[in-house]
Amino acid sequence: MKRRVFLGALTANLLPAQDPNTIFICPMDPDVRQHDPGTCPRCGMKLASGLPEPTEYHLDLTTTPRAIRPGQPINLTFAVTDPWKHRPVTKFQVVHERLFHMFIVSQDLEFFLHDHPVFAPDGQFHYNNLVLPKPGMYRVLGDFYPDAATPQLISKTLLVAGPAPAPMQVSEARKSDAMTLATVPERPIAGMNTQLHFTLTPGTGLQQYLGAWAHMLVASDDLIDLIHLHPFIADGSPQIQFNATLPRPDHTYRVWVQFQRNGTVNTERFDVRATDLR
Repeated sequence: MKRRVFLGALTANLLPAQDPNTIFICPMDPDVRQHDPGTCPRCGMKLASGLPEPTEYHLDLTTTPRAIRPGQPINLTFAVTDPWKHRPVTKFQVVHERLFHMFIVSQDLEFFLHDHPVFAPDGQFHYNNLVLPKPGMYRVLGDFYPDAATPQLISKTLLVAGPAPAPMQVSEARKSDAMTLATVPERPIAGMNTQLHFTLTPGTGLQQYLGAWAHMLVASDDLIDLIHLHPFIADGSPQIQFNATLPRPDHTYRVWVQFQRNGTVNTERFDVRATDLR
């Protein structure tokens, strides 16, 4: 026993001392920084030091069949390649319990899907039997983290044959059966931080969903802006706060919030208008 203790102490003494200037950063939320290793208090990801400079990877999306018709099932294939020599990327880090998060939003912002394509032996991600219900444009947001890189958010477009749908129907409601929303400031200003405070009702039975207390997707009314966020403040209580910057004035942003209560995933949506400083 004494020998084991001695060797353990000797090994500890031989370990290199941590550089006091080392900064550990959350790959998902780079504003979360600290001197000691650990996990991000916001999203739960492991903090890392020496992160590479952010570089956008390539994401290729193909469908089978190629011509997409409303109500007909299709298969999606996602292939990731590096930005330097377009080589296939086959190693990814787990982010919120999955290798790939996929969001799909329709042109009229009525269709919303958050799901997870599966990584296959062919080195690509596959999602089968997707049914898009109506004609028009759909935006697909891929959220993934190539090994030795930085997290990626890349959008692609799918077009479904047929006449374009009617424009988005805006709702001013700030309360649903499951939650209420209050924003600070009350009239969000484009390009500036907006606090989105949600109060869940009832506030019992809440559980973490995919490693976080809630997930949010924000989409502009023209589908140019797509933003995936996690709570700024959340601890399992009925109050959840997100911080968002709505990029452009005079646009309405649809906000989807997902949370889990008693084993069931709930999805709620609200519309928020961004203004300018006038």
